[in-house]
Amino acid sequence: MNAIRQTFRQQAEDCAAMGSPLMARLMSGLADRLQPGHPVADHILGLQGHQTTRAYALPLRLAGGLHALVLAGQDADLGRAYADPAADVTEAALAAIRAHPAFLLDWLSSPPQTNEVRRSAPLIAAAHWLTARFRRPLALSELGASVGLNLLWDHYALSIGGRTFGPADPALVLAPDWTGPPPPAASPILFERRGVDLNPLDPVTDALRIMAYIWPDQPERLARTRMALDLAARLRPQVDRADAADWLETRFVPRTDGALHLVVHTVAWQYFPPATQARALAAMQDASAATPIARLSMEADGLSPGAALTLTLWPGDEAIPLGRADFHGRWIDWIAPPP
Repeated sequence: MNAIRQTFRQQAEDCAAMGSPLMARLMSGLADRLQPGHPVADHILGLQGHQTTRAYALPLRLAGGLHALVLAGQDADLGRAYADPAADVTEAALAAIRAHPAFLLDWLSSPPQTNEVRRSAPLIAAAHWLTARFRRPLALSELGASVGLNLLWDHYALSIGGRTFGPADPALVLAPDWTGPPPPAASPILFERRGVDLNPLDPVTDALRIMAYIWPDQPERLARTRMALDLAARLRPQVDRADAADWLETRFVPRTDGALHLVVHTVAWQYFPPATQARALAAMQDASAATPIARLSMEADGLSPGAALTLTLWPGDEAIPLGRADFHGRWIDWIAPPP
């Protein structure tokens, strides 16, 4: 039980660091005040083993379910507490936990899928860097693509230092706090895009689930995600239902169009079992004998702040540090060498 409470305290620290004081208060309050005696609390406090680890994301599962209740109009009291900084949000959440056991137990059974659109900002920068170096069009594969919002990165613009990288009429403009040199002005051409996920979501029928994992006191994130969902509903990026390694082992084919195959994963690799990680890496290495491969990784590496941005190129197994990024794309520290 202490391990469970500690995961909520860790999540409270993460929420505070990523600009959500409401969720920091809620996670901390639940760590202290959640008690057994009803189905949801008994389930949470009875979890053991890997279900108590950060990778299992138990607090985010519960937070998503609670926000879904508010977005669906099923708990007005919790909605009012979310909107009032002076409210006892923990008490409102505990009341919701007691009132909606079946709904919340269903949400607890699924891992969170935070399809954060601002993670496209480093992807845009990396695509410009790759285009400047290789002068090739790109074919895109995303691992852990969820609903596919970041498969549409070429419809977004990156705005930094008074310069814009991307289409003239973008669906979204991403403007992270940027340090370091700008990416090269080499406009990428994307020949194809496709993603994979164990549980791909639909931008129309699963919109509530995507929106629920956005923290409720971050209205700009909510609005940005809503706009990206509307774009995905029109363009329908393809996300296949499969294991990432199984999918990659059949994804690579020798290309006759001269494209560089770019494999992307953002805060997803840590959720893959070690065997899946090893097979996916081997698939990229093996395919590079016939097709040039680039892998862009935006993942936690045990350091702080944020996530490491790393580009790996095959053939040659060349690893290039690109810098670091906030997990939600609020800032990017770009250190990429000249291409």
